[in-house]
Amino acid sequence: MSEKYDVQQVCENGHQITDCYNIHLEERRKFCQACGAATLTACPGCGAEIQGAQIKVSESWNDARFGRQKMIRERNADVPSHCHNCGKAYPWTQSKIATAKGEKVIIQNDPVDSLSLLFDRFHLVARQLQSRHQNRGTISIDDEYDVQDLLHALLRIFFDDVRPEEWTPSYAGKSSRMDFLLKKEKLVVEVKKTRKDLTDKEIGDQLIIDIKRYAEHPDCKNLLCFVYDPEGRIGNPTGLEDDLSRSENGLTVLVFVRPKSS
Repeated sequence: MSEKYDVQQVCENGHQITDCYNIHLEERRKFCQACGAATLTACPGCGAEIQGAQIKVSESWNDARFGRQKMIRERNADVPSHCHNCGKAYPWTQSKIATAKGEKVIIQNDPVDSLSLLFDRFHLVARQLQSRHQNRGTISIDDEYDVQDLLHALLRIFFDDVRPEEWTPSYAGKSSRMDFLLKKEKLVVEVKKTRKDLTDKEIGDQLIIDIKRYAEHPDCKNLLCFVYDPEGRIGNPTGLEDDLSRSENGLTVLVFVRPKSS
């Protein structure tokens, strides 16, 4: 019994149409039923087919459709972020980076959209919590741990499996704990909060180290870095986002500085 891969069809927004394009012809679509976007089966850059489900082929079974071959689906395929042949980001991955840079790109039903919304509204929530009925006690966002606690609660709105403080692989002889792992989504959220002695350069240096460390983690395909800057200590937040947001070697990195001071 030999093994091979079928072709996968995916829409431009990243919705999987079928991972058995050649076997299940009835599943083919020119346009996505979920969002209406056009579909593709090959990398726009190099033309290599998008790898689909793993198929086992048996020569001992006779069927008029396949001659003496019986095709058995061995493993379903996830939607990839990058082309296995040329390494370039697929359109849906490119859209994630565009979203982080403030461009009006919407990815339907994507966890990045949910997280982007949480980051955009985080400061409003933090301020609202300070105005409680009859001056009752509340959470005060004074340091990075406070940011983590509030964000952890907000993550529960969109995600069922939120795992705080997972160990990351060693980098430069040191390992550390990531802030939040969304294992099902293969996504990590890293949290930073600026303070008097932690501004542009220091934040940037820390994130560069984090990016290199997370690139080795098997459950991290997307790294979202949330930098909470309520005092506006970062002079050029857009520049920091643009410099560090990237997509390479199978890892998509998106940096969000919120609220924006300029």
